[in-house]
Amino acid sequence: MQKRFKTLISEVRHAPATIRIGKAGITEGLIKEIKKNLEAMGVVKVKILRSALTHGDRFELARKVAELTNTKLIEVRGRTFIIASPFGKRKVFKE
Repeated sequence: MQKRFKTLISEVRHAPATIRIGKAGITEGLIKEIKKNLEAMGVVKVKILRSALTHGDRFELARKVAELTNTKLIEVRGRTFIIASPFGKRKVFKE
């Protein structure tokens, strides 16, 4: 199972971001959308637009999103970060 998860992270790392945080910052609708994508994939790539940096720095925003969605922050590169849901909560990997 762990190998499949690492492969999934690798695929997401090279794919375009599925969620973008804009000038409104972290909203309730954004959190709902991230949770919906996490249920489907287990891993989500998020891009922080420059206009969102008025709400805090990129690391702070990434940690806040991970905390609000109860996920693990995998990595932060530039203004893009990857989060993953805890192993037991992923629907994709349940047998």
